[in-house]
Amino acid sequence: MTTGGRIILHVDMDSFFASVEVRRDPSLAGRPVIVGADPKGGAGRGVVSTCSYEARRYGVHSGMPISRAYALCPHGVYLPVNHPLYARVSGEIMAILRRHADRFEQVSIDEAYLDVSGAGGFAAAEALAAAIKREIREEEGLTCSIGVAPGKVVAKIASDYRKPDGLTVISPGEVVGFLAPLPAAKMPGVGAKTGEDLQRMGVRTIGDLSRRDVQDLTARFGRHGILMHRLARGIDDAEVQGREGYKSVSRERTFDEDTADPSVLSGTLVELADVAAGTLCADGLRCRNVTVKVRYRGFQTHTRSRTLERFTSDPEAIRRAASGLLLPFLNGTDVRLLGVRLSVLEGGRTRQTSMDEFFS
Repeated sequence: MTTGGRIILHVDMDSFFASVEVRRDPSLAGRPVIVGADPKGGAGRGVVSTCSYEARRYGVHSGMPISRAYALCPHGVYLPVNHPLYARVSGEIMAILRRHADRFEQVSIDEAYLDVSGAGGFAAAEALAAAIKREIREEEGLTCSIGVAPGKVVAKIASDYRKPDGLTVISPGEVVGFLAPLPAAKMPGVGAKTGEDLQRMGVRTIGDLSRRDVQDLTARFGRHGILMHRLARGIDDAEVQGREGYKSVSRERTFDEDTADPSVLSGTLVELADVAAGTLCADGLRCRNVTVKVRYRGFQTHTRSRTLERFTSDPEAIRRAASGLLLPFLNGTDVRLLGVRLSVLEGGRTRQTSMDEFFS
């Protein structure tokens, strides 16, 4: 179990890009809004970046090929990604969150962790989370979902528990009981392939995972098996990292199904590069190095990097560099995970902000 009396909030904006678009154009409210590549009448390449909850009712989800989204929801409102707008709004939201945190860690353009251990207990932390939700709604016209827990992983799972506009509080004594009945796939980092492997091992819930012999998990998943076993038992000592010293900004996506489709891989990489660039812009940072990470079936992981001629936060320059690095990986081999890391930063931060701690 987590120790030290910590209280962690995970704040996750609800369908952020789509919600910002609806705020910009209220006539879109209640309609299936899909932000991403141009569907071109169903012949488009690339992927869905995010979509409104109305679009999700048709089976559309982030990371889906845009052609598939169009087949499921041809009457949807399809909009291009507008990262300058999202980065500006993100910066305003993160400024609100920082005001309430003992320690603050932004992990993407639309989510962050807050250490609020000084709040005075879980009841006070719940009141604080409710106040944060009201403040974001009143100042930004947007909703978020917040999980409150003793550790980062449980807080992240809890923030997704009652989306959208949810608030879920898990006290230390409730962690194991909260996790046990949830599907193993709810664990951050358990993608479709790992989920299938766990199913074959008879592991269907997080409770099943916690009771599994750690040696079996280690034999199948290596260190990831140890991490999964610890987190399934509520053991999570990862700290909320402060602002100082970011080394890199990373964004990754684990595919629901392994894919070798060049259009899906290329489109996904562009989206990841844009989100990472948006995070740089929101924090006033520029990068000099771009790295692309590819993980194949069986956890074989490869990276390629490029040093840019000058520091930049220009999404187009980052997108071009990342796309060039991806080309050698478009070789017909199924890909499980794709990632982009921006490093050698200018702006005073030297700490990594990757989600690798959740073994994506």
